[in-house]
Amino acid sequence: MLRRHLLAGGAALSAARSALAQNTGAAAEAYPSRAIQMVVAFPPGGQADVTARPVAAALESAFRQPVPVVNRAGAGGIVGTASVARAPADGHTALLALSSLSVLPEAERIQGRTPAYTVDQFAPIARITADPTLLVVPAGAPWQSLEEFVADARGRPGAITYGSAGNYSTLHVAMAMLTGAAGLDLLHVPFQGGGPALTALLSGTLDALASGPGPVLPHLREGRLRALACWGAQRIPGFETVPTFIERGFPEVEFYIWTGLFVPAATPEPVQARLRGALRAACEGPQLRRALEAAGSPVAYQEGEAFARFFAADNARLIRAVQRIGKVE
Repeated sequence: MLRRHLLAGGAALSAARSALAQNTGAAAEAYPSRAIQMVVAFPPGGQADVTARPVAAALESAFRQPVPVVNRAGAGGIVGTASVARAPADGHTALLALSSLSVLPEAERIQGRTPAYTVDQFAPIARITADPTLLVVPAGAPWQSLEEFVADARGRPGAITYGSAGNYSTLHVAMAMLTGAAGLDLLHVPFQGGGPALTALLSGTLDALASGPGPVLPHLREGRLRALACWGAQRIPGFETVPTFIERGFPEVEFYIWTGLFVPAATPEPVQARLRGALRAACEGPQLRRALEAAGSPVAYQEGEAFARFFAADNARLIRAVQRIGKVE
């Protein structure tokens, strides 16, 4: 009798697994069945938004479904990011994230708060871009070089302002690396995103900003901004006259603003695979590549184990940087 019960139970379990596999496969084949919301956790105009627009257009073409970009700003990126962590895990809500995805939960812990989300609530689809950051100032600023900027900042502690997308945002972490390495006391002015910070810089109410190349490229071309240095290991193509911090004697000052697409962790793997396949094809195609290159952020596509390794290493490095910043009052 026990043997009959075990056999019956095994058959039922096998049938349930088969039905689940069929249902999952059917769901993947039907995906997407409606619009895919691509959430950007920052206002329009910043690096995530600049990347999201052409990526969304490419996915719309691939899936023949709307892919609206939804700017859900607040708390330096926490509000929009946490909303995706809580979204239904069906592939119809995705997050176009920056490297601050790793930073914000650690910053919340340092501030004595429970994180609104954790990194393990997301499944990585792929990395899209990975830009070294640029230090930019208004064209009318007195500094013609990094050396002049550093010398002036050392002579006037707390007088030079810089903006960011919020406390512990990627732009804040990058500048904190510089101020720590160079022994500078700059006045940090947090905004609700990189777009508003850039607007403040262009209006002359800020003195400096760390930014990915994309948002500042048009203003550099128009002569409204000047780039003093970059956080990359090598000079950025198209910005060959801009030195790296490493060249100028700051070997620890290296930072990248990357963008990647994520979905809630419980999203079925076949759905993730369909989304990843469409994104891979778009990143390999000329239209998206041209759009991102024109925006100053060339494709640096990674997926699977390569992206997982990159994300884990970057996550650990950024957490160490946030811990060095410490609690922000």
